[in-house]
Amino acid sequence: MLLIAAGFLYIESSKYHSEHIVNDYRPKTLVIMPVRGVDYSLETNLKSVKEQKYENFKLICVVDSGGDDSVNVIKKMGVEYIISSYNCSKCSGKVRAISTAIDRYRDYDVYLLADSDIEVKDDWLLDMVMPLKNPDAGISTTFPYFEPRGGFWSQVKEIWGFVGMGLMESKLTRFGWGGSLAFRRELIEDSMDFFSEHISDDTALTKICKSKGKKIYYVDSAMPDINSPDNFDVFFEWANRQTALSISASPKVYYYGMLFYGSYMFLFLSAIFMGVFYSPYYLLFLIPAVVYIFNMLRRLKKVKLVNVMGAIMLPVIYMVNLIIAKRMKNIKWRGNTYDIQDKNLL
Repeated sequence: MLLIAAGFLYIESSKYHSEHIVNDYRPKTLVIMPVRGVDYSLETNLKSVKEQKYENFKLICVVDSGGDDSVNVIKKMGVEYIISSYNCSKCSGKVRAISTAIDRYRDYDVYLLADSDIEVKDDWLLDMVMPLKNPDAGISTTFPYFEPRGGFWSQVKEIWGFVGMGLMESKLTRFGWGGSLAFRRELIEDSMDFFSEHISDDTALTKICKSKGKKIYYVDSAMPDINSPDNFDVFFEWANRQTALSISASPKVYYYGMLFYGSYMFLFLSAIFMGVFYSPYYLLFLIPAVVYIFNMLRRLKKVKLVNVMGAIMLPVIYMVNLIIAKRMKNIKWRGNTYDIQDKNLL
């Protein structure tokens, strides 16, 4: 128990230092937004991306067909759109959409991927692009804040997302998040065949970046909001899918996750049991849990009692997600079903 407690305190006391970069890099940039259906707050999201304080860019939406429900909203907001048409047999709808835009708009220096459910600040584009001036830069990325717009489970999702922020803050576990990810054209121009045969754009671009010995820059200043009205069913399906994609891309995620959260729960429950039945001094082993919960709560924009409850529950929820995701063979994503057993697709 002492060794586990010491390990958790070391992890939780390690502080992240922002890598925010400011320079004069203003390349010609294409913002690619794949859209399928009408996301919650889609109008607001489009408006926030369209009204960036950056002159040298173009926003293009990519839809599956002209009959998609989102087209009327896209037209209303005065945003250009194209129909997804790239020829790939095993790709996801999102990868096809991104590949279509890259193939059609070849005269851009930088491509910036934006999910249709993100709402961004007006300097988001600039913050995402500036790190790419560095010669060692492969991709720049960030991670969202899940803004709760519903009941209890949307509040849980708000905290659930903090594990992603923690992974981003460590260079060892950092990855490209496709909801907001920028890269120079030369990163992908010789890798389109590889990229376009994947389900997950995040994983494919992360692999390309690492294979070329390039660095992933985490741009915390560009963090977008995702307005989330989730109920239990929506949250749980989403959490299991995200976890399954992570495990399929890297099986180590499962084993590291089980070790971390299994140890956490062992320490937490043992401290309570030993503290009640043997000696109250054992309750000191709850300190790592208190620090862990505090570090999650300090990320919140506003702390509420429901957040504290969610933070206490999270290790159990993560464990359940890991166990269910490990057994999943398929995922449902934007109305389509994908086989995640084929490692070449992730």
